[in-house]
Amino acid sequence: MTAVDRAAELRERLHDANHRYHVLDAPTISDGEYDAMLRELQELEAEHPELVTADSPTQRVGAVAASGFAPVEHLQPMLSLANARNEDELLAWGERVRNGLAGEAFQLVSEPKIDGLAISLLYRDGVFVRGATRGDGVVGEDVTANLRTVRTIPLRIPETGEVEVRGEVYLSLAGFQRVNTEQAQAGKKLFMNPRNAAAGSLRQKDARITATRPLAIFVYALGANTLGIESQWEALRWLRDQGFRVNDGVKLHDDVGSALAEGRAWEERRAELDYDIDGAVVKVSSFDQQRRLGTVARDPRWAIAFKFAPTTAVTRLNEIGINVGRTGALNPYAVLEPVQVGGVTVSLATLHNEEDINRKDIREGDMVIVQRAGDVIPQVVGPHLTDGSGRRSEPWKMPANCPTCGTPIVQPEGEVKHRCPNPSCPAKGYEWLKHFVSRGAMDIDGVGEKLLRRLLDEQLIAQPHDLYNLTADQLLGLDGFQQRSAENVISAIRASKARPFGRVLFALGIPHVGGVTGQALADAFGSIDALMDASPEEMAAAEGVGPVIAEAVSIWFVDEEHRGVVEGLRAAGVTMSGPRRAPVAASGPLAGKSVVVTGSIEGHTRESIKEHLTSLGAKVTDSVSKSTDYLVAGEGGGSKRAKAEKLGVPVVKLDELESLAR
Repeated sequence: MTAVDRAAELRERLHDANHRYHVLDAPTISDGEYDAMLRELQELEAEHPELVTADSPTQRVGAVAASGFAPVEHLQPMLSLANARNEDELLAWGERVRNGLAGEAFQLVSEPKIDGLAISLLYRDGVFVRGATRGDGVVGEDVTANLRTVRTIPLRIPETGEVEVRGEVYLSLAGFQRVNTEQAQAGKKLFMNPRNAAAGSLRQKDARITATRPLAIFVYALGANTLGIESQWEALRWLRDQGFRVNDGVKLHDDVGSALAEGRAWEERRAELDYDIDGAVVKVSSFDQQRRLGTVARDPRWAIAFKFAPTTAVTRLNEIGINVGRTGALNPYAVLEPVQVGGVTVSLATLHNEEDINRKDIREGDMVIVQRAGDVIPQVVGPHLTDGSGRRSEPWKMPANCPTCGTPIVQPEGEVKHRCPNPSCPAKGYEWLKHFVSRGAMDIDGVGEKLLRRLLDEQLIAQPHDLYNLTADQLLGLDGFQQRSAENVISAIRASKARPFGRVLFALGIPHVGGVTGQALADAFGSIDALMDASPEEMAAAEGVGPVIAEAVSIWFVDEEHRGVVEGLRAAGVTMSGPRRAPVAASGPLAGKSVVVTGSIEGHTRESIKEHLTSLGAKVTDSVSKSTDYLVAGEGGGSKRAKAEKLGVPVVKLDELESLAR
């Protein structure tokens, strides 16, 4: 085979592999095979420079761009969109469309409004020749070299002739976090949101930097249309057929009410997406009707953006507070000047740990970027310093003593968390009780945080086993309780005595023992007595336990107070034994893989995820170690994520791990 033929074959195979991987999410070859073919093509082109083509996959790697960006006049203006801030404004727009068409029937196309950077892609004879930013809508900037590095942009398409395509370049939420982490580590300014990060990445003077950023694209329109296509809906189907990435959520509607309902649905599932959206775009589908409706200023009358509440805001960080958890972990949090984020007023936000705070250089008194998506706990992304003034305080440090009991704090070797070692710390007692009654542990319905506080304040309980000595008469002495409600709570407490032994072990709040490890210990030892009598070495030999967890369990049971709680629960009739189960050899696509799950994953409970991964053959454990193969991460889970990154353990989403198992 000649060099010309081999280069053509490699380009064809690489284009197909790239399209299947980045656009269809259905890879057919391994990364190693792809890399080998790419290297071979690079070597061929190095030996025969005349074989290099504009659409060659080797041209994605990026090169130093000329200083500045050349102006590009769009073949057709890239119009802006008017906004509908509420349902009434969207319905009013629909009425204006109806009037503009003299009552004629019309269809609408809705799609999520990706919060990214609008760009134009120009193809001639099927080859990508130029890419530009929106700019002022008439003239943009030539960023062709940078756009070539975006792997979801095809470098060639089947259609010949001249075609202009419009789309939105964006960063996924995981990509945004990665870029900001890299910015912080390099001592550079953090991006406020994924859109800013995408824009900054695409406008790099060195395309090799852009190539390191995980940019992606959704295309949504044709520019200059010379293809005989007659509607937006037809255009989207054509774009898919050409190999472009079109959002799966686009829909066709016969009325504005249906489009409105779809917009609200997008707003509700906004937090489930791995990319940011700030609204839904609604367009009249027929191009003929679009032409007749026309534009006003630079806004088309035939399209509108139904905007959602922003998920990021800037406010002042007044103070960094400390919450002491059930295991004694000191958890810092931000006390903020109240600000509207994602449609709610936010005054508190999570800060994870001292290492994370100082990595991001977050300080008291500074203006900070706050982010919130759906019902996720708000987070401080980083400082927002724009006025050039000095910092308002010194870098933050964890206090030397527990803010609740005054005991000197410790930081165990290898942990990012600081802890209060005092077993009698009042804060730990409350958090322990809160964990004990929670779902996944003893799951005591009707016993929530407020009731626990009142029971502690009234000195009706102090330890978990005290709950089982409560009476309905004692509850009747508290405001808000009547006979029926008091009896319901007592009944729920009694019912919890029958929880499986593995759940009881989890509820005890032993460090490093989550629901998975609790069940593993229950399966291995069968009773609380056998577990308490076991040596650390015997515990470590249990499936999914290991030496770190074994040592923590052993130390926990040495404590006389803890043994007293166990005896109190035993006396109350709580389950303290269960059937021993020998480990079953795993089978399935994830057989032999050790997986840890952290954070919250929308639509799933921790138990359902464990069952699902176990059915695929995975060994699900609670703690990250060198032997962990994957950390499945949802929202939150900062300490496990940090440890996984430190150990080089791959951090993946649940659907990513599932795709690996196919």
